[in-house]
Amino acid sequence: MDHYIEPIARLINELSRLPGIGGKTAQRLAFHIIDMPREQARQLARVILDAKEGIKYCSICCNITDSDPCSICSSPRRDKSIICVVKDPRDVIAMERTRDYRGLYHVLHGTISPMEGIGPDDIKLKELLHRVQNNGVKEVVMATNPDVEGEATAMYISRLLKPMGIKVTRIAHGIPVGGDLEYADEVTLSMALRGRREM
Repeated sequence: MDHYIEPIARLINELSRLPGIGGKTAQRLAFHIIDMPREQARQLARVILDAKEGIKYCSICCNITDSDPCSICSSPRRDKSIICVVKDPRDVIAMERTRDYRGLYHVLHGTISPMEGIGPDDIKLKELLHRVQNNGVKEVVMATNPDVEGEATAMYISRLLKPMGIKVTRIAHGIPVGGDLEYADEVTLSMALRGRREM
């Protein structure tokens, strides 16, 4: 950063901390921001601060929201007997895009990962157990990612909920629509076979 004056070097440094933004992209963004009209740059800064200060977590499902409870938890049209458990708020958005799921959600804000020092107490698991025990929930759909941490988290939660008489299901994993079998790895094919259903 020796080649940049201090304000630009600091801007590049801060932008490069964002996920997916490397040094070159941070540099391009920094110079784009510098070239913006002053009012547009102020507007960008205001929007970032407004988003940071205006977002809170729903006291029921732990999803991000601007009102508490969130619009999903407060909707009378949602099936309150089903909770879909996801890793983070982006997963709620992905599930909602399908327009097929009409239940509620619970956002864990992470998955169990002993290698990274993340245990059950580090995610929103107590909140999920409280909801299940007190709200007439009949089914919990595990929609964590099909990776080691996601599978471990799903199994851990399943073991906690089954003794309570709660039906625990797992979303199917397998070949994506439009995908070719020849490009699928063995684990994906194995999951697709296990998740098969009658036509």
